[in-house]
This record gives sequence, structure tokens and C-alpha cells, in this order.
Amino acid sequence: MRTRVTIAADDELDHDHDEFDSFVVPLPEIDDPSTLSSLVSATAGASGVLRIKGFAAVRGKPMRLIVQAVGPRVTCHYDRAWSAAETRETRLVVIGLKGIDRAAVTRMLSG
Repeated sequence: MRTRVTIAADDELDHDHDEFDSFVVPLPEIDDPSTLSSLVSATAGASGVLRIKGFAAVRGKPMRLIVQAVGPRVTCHYDRAWSAAETRETRLVVIGLKGIDRAAVTRMLSG
């Protein structure tokens, strides 16, 4: 993997992250955090996936469930209550190697 940071004369930073892709997988509210954790773990262990992070809406729970995965290791915790202005949904950001099969990863996370 190659990351290049150059400080130009006008102090702008040039970040070269062409070897990574990231995308969001939106999902509906979930019923069971352990089922989501298992899906995330299996997906995070898939070829090309480096990290998965985001939050989930758990049916019947007033707080957001934060999800973090590096490889098959997944951690989850509740961070704060949903505000009235927010849509209760699950949104997971997948970070992977360039050319990752987005459709396959989305299918895996969708169960």
C-alpha cells in the first residue's frame, strides 16, 4: 500500500489514497445486535475488506449501536439516544482495497 503526503509551497496537503475504496451500506433497523455482529465479522474477513464502521438502529432500543470492525474482530457499544430529527436506520461504512466488489459486500451485510 502506498500513501503519499506532500506539503506544497502554499501549505496544501496532497493525500494519495487511490489504493482504497469506501462506500456506505444502508440497512433497515435490526432486531438482534449479535446477528449484525456476526454478519459484520464474516464480511470484514472477506477478501479486500479492511474495515467496517458505522451505527445501527436496534428495534426497541432508544440508543444508536456503534459498530467497529477490523478484520473479523468486531466491537459494538451504544453511544447516544437517537434525536427526534434523525431517521432510525443502519449505516455501515466499508473501507477496502481498490476494486472491492461492492455488490458482494452489500449482499453479505444484508444477510
